[in-house]
Amino acid sequence: MSKQKKYPLLEKVEILDIGSEGKAIAKYNDKIIFIPQLVPGDIVDIQVNKKRKKYLEGYPVKFHKYSAIRTDPYCVHFGTCGGCKWQNLPYEEQLKYKQKQVYDQLHRIGKIPSFQLEKMSTILPSEKTKYYRNKLEYTFSNNRWLTREEIDSGKEFPDMDALGFHVPGMFDKVIDITECFHQPSPSNEIRNAVRKFSKQNRLSYFDIKNQVGFLRNLIIRNTSSDEWMVIISFFYEDKEKREAILEHISNSFPNITSLMYVINSKKNDTITDQDIKLFKGKDHIIEKMEDLKFKVGPKSFYQTNSAQAYKLYKIVRKFANLQGKELVYDLYTGTGTIAFFISSGAGNVIGIDSVPEAIEDARKNSQMNGIDNIDFYTGDIKDIFNNEFITENGKPDVIILDPPRAGVHKDVIENIQLALPEKIIYVSCNPATQARDINFLLEDYEVVEIQPVDMFPQTHHVENVVLLLRT
Repeated sequence: MSKQKKYPLLEKVEILDIGSEGKAIAKYNDKIIFIPQLVPGDIVDIQVNKKRKKYLEGYPVKFHKYSAIRTDPYCVHFGTCGGCKWQNLPYEEQLKYKQKQVYDQLHRIGKIPSFQLEKMSTILPSEKTKYYRNKLEYTFSNNRWLTREEIDSGKEFPDMDALGFHVPGMFDKVIDITECFHQPSPSNEIRNAVRKFSKQNRLSYFDIKNQVGFLRNLIIRNTSSDEWMVIISFFYEDKEKREAILEHISNSFPNITSLMYVINSKKNDTITDQDIKLFKGKDHIIEKMEDLKFKVGPKSFYQTNSAQAYKLYKIVRKFANLQGKELVYDLYTGTGTIAFFISSGAGNVIGIDSVPEAIEDARKNSQMNGIDNIDFYTGDIKDIFNNEFITENGKPDVIILDPPRAGVHKDVIENIQLALPEKIIYVSCNPATQARDINFLLEDYEVVEIQPVDMFPQTHHVENVVLLLRT
C-alpha cells in the first residue's frame, strides 16, 4: 500500500498575476504557483496539491486579505461550475489580462518582434457580459455533485438527479444548475421545466458509469432573431415517455422553432454521428448577419457569441481589403460563415473543411443566399490542400485560417509556405497555438495587424485575429 504524498501548506501568499489559462500566479522561493479562481492582490494560505520541477499547483484554504479589485460573483454556482471562472474579476480587468495573454504568447511562443507587437489593437469588448451565448448543452445525471455544505451536514440525499454541467475534470459528476447567466430567456425556463416534468413523471437520468437511464442530454440553441432549437438526447427509445416530455416542452414553449430528439445508445455523448429526428417545427433555425442568412442545424457549428462573431468577421473583411478579383482560400471554413462574409469583395473563394455536415450546411447556405463564387471541398485539409489542389484551383492571393484549438497541422503550414499568398489572416481561439504556427511563417511574412476580440466574457478564453503580409 503506497503512502499518500504530503504537500506543504504555504501561508500568507500574495497573488501577483494571472496566467495564460486563467489561473492566478504566485511565487514561493524560486517556484511559480498556479491557483484557480483567485485575483491579483489576494493574500491567502495555499494548500499545495501538485509539485512539478519548475512549478507548484494548489488551492486556497484561507483568505488573509481580499484584493481591492475583487468583485462579488453573481452566480450561486461560481467556484464549482467551470463555465465562468472570472466572475470575481471586474470586466475591465478581464480585458486587460486577455490582452496581456495574447501579447505574451505571441512574443514568447511566436517570437514575434516587439516592434511588430506594438501594432496590436486594444481588445474589442463584448457589449453583453451576460446572456451572450447562443448554445448550451446540459447533461442529465443520476450522480449529482454535492456541495461542501451538503457533505458537512452528514445528511443523506435520496434525490441525486442533476440536470446541468459537468464538474471540471470529473466526467461522472454533474452540478444541478438552477440558473445560468450564459443564455437569454427562455433558456433557464426550458431547462427547469424539463427537470420538473422529468422528476414528476419519474423519468430516469443517465448513469454514465453503468450506462443506464433514459434522459441523457439537453441542447438549447438560439439566434439573434429569437429563433429557438431544443434537442433532447435519449439513451434508448421509449415512444410513450419520449413523446410525453417532448409534447410537454412543445406545449409549454410554443415559441420554440425547432424541437428535435436523438436516440444515442453509444458510450459517449457526441451526436454528430447520430440520426437527429424532428419532432415539431423546422429542422433548423436561421441566424442573420447584414444581408446574409445562415441555416443552423442540430449539428452545425456557429460562433457561440453571435454579436461578437459579427465584429470578428468585420475584422477579417477589413484585414483582407479585397478589391474584387482575388482568389481566397478559406481553410477550416466550417459552415462557410467567413467565406460568405467576404465573398462579395472577392473574385472567387474556396472553402475546405473536414466535417461533411458542415460543408453540406455551407452549400445550402450558399444556395439560400444566392452566392455563386464559392466552391466548397470536404476532407482533411492536410491531405486536400497540396500542390496538386493549388495547380487545379489556382494560386491563392489570400489565405484565411480559422483552425480548432489545436492549431494548424505542420503539413498545412508547409503548403502555405509553398503557395506564398500575399496575405494570411489567422483567426484563433487559442493564442498559444496561433503563436506557434505564426513563428513558422515569419521567414516569409511580417505581422502587420493584431486584433484580439473578447468572445467569452467571464472566462479566460480570447479570440485573436492576425494579419500577415508577405515580405
